[in-house]
Amino acid sequence: MAQVIEWKNPGAEDVVWRYPDENITWGAQLIIHEYEVAVFFRDGKAYDILGAGRHTLTTMNLPLLTGVLSRLAGYRETPFKAAVIFVSMRNIAGKFGMQAQTTELAPLQMFGSFWFKVENPQLFVMEVVGGKNAYSTTEVNSYIKGFVNERIIDEISKYDLATVFTKLDETSVSVKTAILDAFRRIGLDLVDLRFEGVDTSPEYRERLFWLKSRMAPETVLRMETVKEAAKELGKSGGAGLGTGMVLIPQIMQPTGAEAVPAAAVMLCPSCNARIPATSKFCLECGAKLERQATVTRSCPKCGKSIPATSKFCPECGEKFA
Repeated sequence: MAQVIEWKNPGAEDVVWRYPDENITWGAQLIIHEYEVAVFFRDGKAYDILGAGRHTLTTMNLPLLTGVLSRLAGYRETPFKAAVIFVSMRNIAGKFGMQAQTTELAPLQMFGSFWFKVENPQLFVMEVVGGKNAYSTTEVNSYIKGFVNERIIDEISKYDLATVFTKLDETSVSVKTAILDAFRRIGLDLVDLRFEGVDTSPEYRERLFWLKSRMAPETVLRMETVKEAAKELGKSGGAGLGTGMVLIPQIMQPTGAEAVPAAAVMLCPSCNARIPATSKFCLECGAKLERQATVTRSCPKCGKSIPATSKFCPECGEKFA
């Protein structure tokens, strides 16, 4: 009875299957189902590929392997040595999940799904199946998941925290392009990739809050520096107080085009939290902030509108009686 080589009942998510016997006879019946191919692999190289159908193995339909065997004595003898690797050509789903860092070293936890398919079976068997000794679906999926995670980490490290969270669609396009290019080098095609969860640490969530409040990133980082400086000063005794009184105002003082007036923040009358002066509600306790109309008058010298309680005109320096 002729040898029959067939991948029976593959699952929808199965990627590869290796026929267990490497002793192949000439005249064997190779049965390949729809959306499958069979790759003949020997001595670390992928040779002939056969598509769907029933094939009787001869030197005619295995020309590349025959060329290799012809250099060996008695190459027409049977059986000959070769591994038959079945490869699914369907779309396969996978999961990814990793920890990454942004340009400012903000920690990120990301996870999601991706879909891929084998585009070049010969290259795939060379680079992944034979090259990485991944002869089962579990081994292949494990390798590809790690492969995807590494590429996402490399790409995300090029962006800052605000971009990752506020422009995730744009970021994901960049990630997909990077993975697609890398996939093609191992014989795969990236069908789709979707981020399903992105998170960071509580500390950096607070930074995101300030960024969403339209504060300049430099201001946010300066605020974090003040917090860290105050924390370190608090660890020491009274000797550190004098230094802190000088250090903190210097850190908080904006420079250049980003300079903002001190009145950019105010104290909540309910909980005394420092909040943006334009707030209608307190960011800490939620209290509604009542605004009082400011009484103004005109400077008799330059006509500038100024608070009625001013003793000098901020425009021309006129002193009021």
